[in-house]
Amino acid sequence: MIIFPAIDLKDGKCVRLYKGDFNKTTIFNSSPYNQAIQFKKKGFTDLHLVDLDGALKGRSKNKKVIIKIIKNTNLNVQLGGGIRTLKQISFWIKNGVSTVVVGTMAVKNPKVLKKACDLFPGRIAVALDVRNNFLAIKGWVKQTKIKLMDFLKKLEDFGVSRIIYTDINRDGTKKGINFSQLKKIVAKVNIPLVVSGGVSNIKDIRKLHKADLADLFDGVIIGKAIYDKSISLNELKKFV
Repeated sequence: MIIFPAIDLKDGKCVRLYKGDFNKTTIFNSSPYNQAIQFKKKGFTDLHLVDLDGALKGRSKNKKVIIKIIKNTNLNVQLGGGIRTLKQISFWIKNGVSTVVVGTMAVKNPKVLKKACDLFPGRIAVALDVRNNFLAIKGWVKQTKIKLMDFLKKLEDFGVSRIIYTDINRDGTKKGINFSQLKKIVAKVNIPLVVSGGVSNIKDIRKLHKADLADLFDGVIIGKAIYDKSISLNELKKFV
């Protein structure tokens, strides 16, 4: 299972939102690059990056710092936020992103998603951002009427490399992982699943590593619990 420390970018800073609310933003580091270097020095090999400004605008607003992180850390970067065209996907892959994450595009333009998966096999992940069992898009701001379980089965035909499931109501809350929902997802589709939202302490990570769960998940994204030191990097790196 891959451990993904998370860096969410807003106005060039490393931040965390509370339940996806852009009006409830906490700045944890004014230098996302320094934060990425810290993760690298602690022995992490993967990084989950989200351009929150891009998610709202539909185009990258933090391109310079993202490229700096990619070029200078050699981390396997999983990048999402406002990536909605083939041109944008191609740009980021050419600039060293390991996995491009799309959400809004997957919902609004599934034909483009299929083409992206064909052009870049193994490099496209789909973000399923869920609030009250319905998908949210455009930086979690727009709520759709599409049920998570209805959308899941469609993804198997596209060839996506992984699904990133975020429980928006738990994101930034440290209320714990929604294990019951995760089991329903893995029972529905045969696509590697990355978990995001609600990680509260090291016990959640240990539970994901249990024998009956470890094979179901491809990875876990951890943000708030790292930044407020509910989980130490030294504890976490034991699972890398």
